[in-house]
Amino acid sequence: MKTASLGFRVKSGWATTVLVGGPPASPQVLDHGIVQLSDPALPASRQPFHGGTGQEERDGRKVARRVAGIRRFARRSVADLIKRYRAAGHRLRGVAVVAGSDIEPERIANPHIRAHAQEGKLFRTVLEDGARRAGLRCVTLLERDLFTQAAEALGRPAPDLQRAVTALGGGRGRAGRWRAEEKAATLAAWLVLRGNR
Repeated sequence: MKTASLGFRVKSGWATTVLVGGPPASPQVLDHGIVQLSDPALPASRQPFHGGTGQEERDGRKVARRVAGIRRFARRSVADLIKRYRAAGHRLRGVAVVAGSDIEPERIANPHIRAHAQEGKLFRTVLEDGARRAGLRCVTLLERDLFTQAAEALGRPAPDLQRAVTALGGGRGRAGRWRAEEKAATLAAWLVLRGNR
């Protein structure tokens, strides 16, 4: 089995995924893609705390149904992804989840911004839960601190790491742009592969 780690960059209703493996000093991107965390057939599940454009959903029962559905859907999606990687012969060392924010939604006065924060927290926690259910160690990192933390943990300057994760995205078979989401998920997975918390 090949040792690997999985990085996620959380978005609303989905996450970018990157599987990293090989020697921790010089990892390779083994796979990348997207995992759906909300049911594409139910558009309201992508933003469950929204009641319309720029509005917070005020019907608690509606929100509770959406959140329960997201938890079920995400549990299956994450489990299927991890099962697929294990079946392909990857021994997963752990999972890293990169989030945009860790602000507690209750502290936000603006209802629309609070709804976004609630969604960010929900989709982050369903990924963390999925990793734990699969028996994997999970670390959560904030995107704004990621390169600084990685530079310290890996002993390399942040600009060097930025070039390295950009180069990792230029490998064969990777069509399209290598965006900030893929770079963040790659670097986070690299930290887990290296054994850093």
